[in-house]
Amino acid sequence: MHNTSYRRYFALTFLFSCIFNALAADAPKAIVIVLDGLRPDYVTPALMPNVHALGQRGVVCANHHSVFPTVTRVNSSTFSTGCYPARHGIMGNTIYVPAVDKEKGFSTGDAANLMKLNEVTGGKVLTAPTLGEILESAGMKLFVASSGSSGSSYLLNPHVKGGGIVNTEMVLPESAKPHVDELLGPVPEEAIPNAPANRRIIDGLLRIGVDEHHAELIFLWVTDPDHTAHPKGIGSPETTAALKHVDEEVGRLLSSLKAKGLDDETNIFITSDHGFSTQTGKNSIPQVLVQKGVKKSLASTDVIVSEGAIYVDNHDPKKIQAIVEALQTTDWIGAVFTKAAAAGDVNGSVPGTFSFDSIFWNHERAGDILTDANWSDDANDKGWKGTTLLQGVAGHGTSSPYDIHNTFIAAGPAIKQSLVSDVPTGNVDIAPTVLHVLGVKNAPKMDGRVIHEILQGGPDPKSLEVSRTTDTASNNVAAITYTGTLHRSTVDGHTYLDFTKVTREAR
Repeated sequence: MHNTSYRRYFALTFLFSCIFNALAADAPKAIVIVLDGLRPDYVTPALMPNVHALGQRGVVCANHHSVFPTVTRVNSSTFSTGCYPARHGIMGNTIYVPAVDKEKGFSTGDAANLMKLNEVTGGKVLTAPTLGEILESAGMKLFVASSGSSGSSYLLNPHVKGGGIVNTEMVLPESAKPHVDELLGPVPEEAIPNAPANRRIIDGLLRIGVDEHHAELIFLWVTDPDHTAHPKGIGSPETTAALKHVDEEVGRLLSSLKAKGLDDETNIFITSDHGFSTQTGKNSIPQVLVQKGVKKSLASTDVIVSEGAIYVDNHDPKKIQAIVEALQTTDWIGAVFTKAAAAGDVNGSVPGTFSFDSIFWNHERAGDILTDANWSDDANDKGWKGTTLLQGVAGHGTSSPYDIHNTFIAAGPAIKQSLVSDVPTGNVDIAPTVLHVLGVKNAPKMDGRVIHEILQGGPDPKSLEVSRTTDTASNNVAAITYTGTLHRSTVDGHTYLDFTKVTREAR
């Protein structure tokens, strides 16, 4: 070969090598789409053809689990950390931290409250490492685009790493806000369904997260159908319209990625923070405690109620037991949890209760008691099953299977094709799975597992051993026997709460 030919050969080899390395550096990418409150049975060809088709192309995890308490900010924190509340420290949508407010709990839906918590804890709003931090250490970027609450958005990237956060209520870092407003226009007024805000935030994902930041991982949080279903109910015309709108927006996002030539290298994960139930309750926990004489008044601080968490002054064991028994004799109350009788025990320290350890809720911010409402399979007037005795029209938060069982669909170059897996999975598994897909090594240990059975080269889901256990806790109190059952599944040493159930029988 002549010298000129050699030079051309090596020049072309070098060029192709550079192109290959550049492409390798950009791939793979992942987008985690959280459709707030998306029940798995919403995903049908009629209601959500685009999301359904993505599942047909990729993998549907048919036994997916929200983290209990099944509320938004608990699960937002789990998406961010791959950990349960016992490690990440966000115990509910409302939490009680005396350093922030000694007299009552505060809403984690407002990022300003979480920033105050971050300040008083020296940067420990979340007490587990976050994806933003982990990706930064690996030379990668995280970008968050959300039409949900500022609090849920903030918890996805509380240290504002990578591309930061573009949310309907805020932009972080704040210095980016003028540019975001210029690109996306003014924030639209809230609507039901919240279509204008949802469209704007998907535009933000495409124009800022993809085009400008080239982020390896993007979180997209869409506030519907939750935003609409809460006031209008499951199966209502408005909620049906919200589902169709969300599906159209997912279709637009997928089409846009294809137009940019990114569909073949982008792994898409569609999930939800929790399921959803019809609600028929008429009473609240503080009202019950006052009526039963175990709390002085609705405003008193001898007993502080923060959502389902109950904090007792001086952790008085006699008062704790009295409150537990008051709950156990209240017909609409479901399972009751207390600190473990001994570390790791399933049963709590008070008769008839399960332990915080059994649901991964044993954190220094935990209350003395955690409880939720009972549930049934009853259908609403539109034929949608799942009813809880919480107050409201429709919502979530309980350990009902309708609140716990949520959606998880994946498709992309790293994902198997045309597969339905019945192996238990959970929101806690999404962070470690995404890090694995992105090739991040030596990430901090998480509570969740890599869902290898849905990944190319992974085991057949049918080859995995799944064990299921049912534990019982009962107490004879007043004229009844209160009995709770705790149902859990375990895969490869990782345990998921399936549901709880409570019965009361006259003695």
